[in-house]
Amino acid sequence: MSIGSKFQNHQIKTTDWRLYSGFLHEGRSDFESVHILLGRFLADRTSPNPLAEKPLFAADGIFEWGHAQPLEKVINSRKDFEFLLLHPNLFRKSITIIEPWHQVGINALGEEVRASKNVAYIAQKVADMDSVLLPVWSTGVLDLDLVLAAITSGYAVVVEGGDPSVYDPSGWIYPACPREDMFALAEKLLISRSPTSAPAIFICLGHQLAAECHIRLIRKAVEQVLSMKTLERDHDGKALKSLQAVCLRIEAMGNTLQVKKRDGRLVASGWNDAHFAVALNETKEVGARVLLPYQSPDGDVLSIPWEIIYAHDITADTHEGVIDTTIQYEREVSISMFHSDEVNEEAILFANWAYRSIHDAIVPYRQIIAGSPLSWLIQLPDSVEILCSTAVNGEIVTECSATCINYKDFETKKIRRSFTCQFHPELLSDLRAISNSEAPSYSTLKNDDGVRLFVRLLYAGMQE
Repeated sequence: MSIGSKFQNHQIKTTDWRLYSGFLHEGRSDFESVHILLGRFLADRTSPNPLAEKPLFAADGIFEWGHAQPLEKVINSRKDFEFLLLHPNLFRKSITIIEPWHQVGINALGEEVRASKNVAYIAQKVADMDSVLLPVWSTGVLDLDLVLAAITSGYAVVVEGGDPSVYDPSGWIYPACPREDMFALAEKLLISRSPTSAPAIFICLGHQLAAECHIRLIRKAVEQVLSMKTLERDHDGKALKSLQAVCLRIEAMGNTLQVKKRDGRLVASGWNDAHFAVALNETKEVGARVLLPYQSPDGDVLSIPWEIIYAHDITADTHEGVIDTTIQYEREVSISMFHSDEVNEEAILFANWAYRSIHDAIVPYRQIIAGSPLSWLIQLPDSVEILCSTAVNGEIVTECSATCINYKDFETKKIRRSFTCQFHPELLSDLRAISNSEAPSYSTLKNDDGVRLFVRLLYAGMQE
């Protein structure tokens, strides 16, 4: 039986969905309680579970989306989505998990790994956070604007991994969700972070989609700015001239920047290359890895312009990315890798420099930009920081293993963050989907580095 038919067979009706938040303590889960419980989980590695020891697996031992509570909230159709819209608290008091693919890979046991179940299990077990699943590989994106407004009203949005490569359209075989639809969804998520929105956590393929969409958004910004002749209320033309000067520098850098691997292979020439943001990694990474603090590259060796390295050094020094701080203060942080493609270091260094340049150009003219067709530029990130790397036998394999996407409010100067991870913090060391093995205890989760890191991202993101 295919995963698609299994998925449909597990579907339960919306009449069986809980209309209250929480499963372990029915109806008593809200933002404040969730946040407290996340904090308690992170406070140490030994304290007992403060929640009821109620099984999350169904009575028949199955833990599968659409089979039973607490995994009943699956958007299988537009009708399901409209039901959720009629009960907005179900979105507001949940994590929304987006599946671009039916699984994130095949583990050493030959099992398909549906990691979205791990996200839901961890959230429920640790803090009684409900989850809503949007399997876009099966349902499609539905209505992009309505979906974004709904899912970003909750605790967090998690974009999971999957098998396709962002640079290869032929790998996106599900007709319900072609590659361009996933790009559109990821782009919208990247420019939807506001004081009232949920943080986004992009995992594995999600991490790669975010990287590709950084470059697409920057290209769109440059093209639109350079195509404009005038801006309303820009009487002396300074606002547009400032932005166009910056965009000309970004365009020139984007057209000439090369992406090279550490073994000297040229992967991409310029930002229009399909492999500029994401390319095949030198080595497929599967299994446990220790996260290493990111180190700025030697620009002379890799032919990376000094100004984009320098811009990243400033971002790293002035922003706190949670994962980098965790590596610095925790013991050795071990996580699960499960990928063959990687985000290119040069692309993120470039994106950070471009975002910072656009942001700084807007600052003195933001009142003019805010009332113009360029107002969407205000929603772009302020910067994006590479947080960590992984190595095998002392050799760096994945330079860009995680990023922090920063959004600096133009008026309050407050920072909001979203995160991307090449690794799978929701998978334990066995790389199995929860349901294929014994349900992990609260104590097991509390002592797992990846789970702690995932919870820390939720905890930090919810504060903003």
